[in-house]
Amino acid sequence: MPTKDHGVAIAMILIVWGLAGALFGALFTGLYGVCWVFGLPGWQCLMIATAIAGMTTSAFYSAMPVALIGSMAGVLASIGYLMASGLRIELPTLVGLAGVAGLVAGSLYGWTITRGSRPLAEMLNGLLAGILAGAGLVLIFALSGRQTNMLVLAAIAVTSVGVLFQLSEHWLVEGAVRRLPAALSAPLVAGLIAAVVGASIWFVGGATILMLDAQFTSVFAGVASHIPHGLLGGLLGGSIAGVLLELLGFHLEESHRA
Repeated sequence: MPTKDHGVAIAMILIVWGLAGALFGALFTGLYGVCWVFGLPGWQCLMIATAIAGMTTSAFYSAMPVALIGSMAGVLASIGYLMASGLRIELPTLVGLAGVAGLVAGSLYGWTITRGSRPLAEMLNGLLAGILAGAGLVLIFALSGRQTNMLVLAAIAVTSVGVLFQLSEHWLVEGAVRRLPAALSAPLVAGLIAAVVGASIWFVGGATILMLDAQFTSVFAGVASHIPHGLLGGLLGGSIAGVLLELLGFHLEESHRA
């Protein structure tokens, strides 16, 4: 019979995994759409979107202080670049500056607060889960020949990545913690998160400035219009994955506190 504590644990998992899934879904949808706009094949769009979204979400889920440091550095560097460059906005430059700012901020954080190599191990676990989930989805869609809308696709991607991430949490992360260099953990995680933030700011602000062609602007507007569907799908998929794993005995609230 379910107890009160078990009900509280389920509620917390719904909140944490739902929010993490929403973050994944929004990133996944935006990345998929941008890759498609730049002419990449559908399978590459799916692989890139699941890998980067899985990597980013795992950092916020398992190493939030480092991820927040990287996010703040990325925002500040991106805003500074946008203010200084005017209409001459280049995506590689913006992402590079944001990444360097994240590396510096992460180095300062790692110098003052030591957390070992776990943040980097968790991020790599999310990256691997994203790659495996993306490859599985590509194979399934190739064999079935079916297509689906972004809400369902994001929900399936979030559920797949979340389950794979949790299944490999103990054996992969614990092994990687002992082998990865602790000194590079916080700088690399913060730098990668800052780069993702920089690319996101380019999409929101820089792309609308650069795309003076009305047709190209409408394409980006179409991509942006799908992000709410991806966010909702991610929210549902994350909640489902979290509750399913908890019912199977993974005790996610304990691993998250750890």
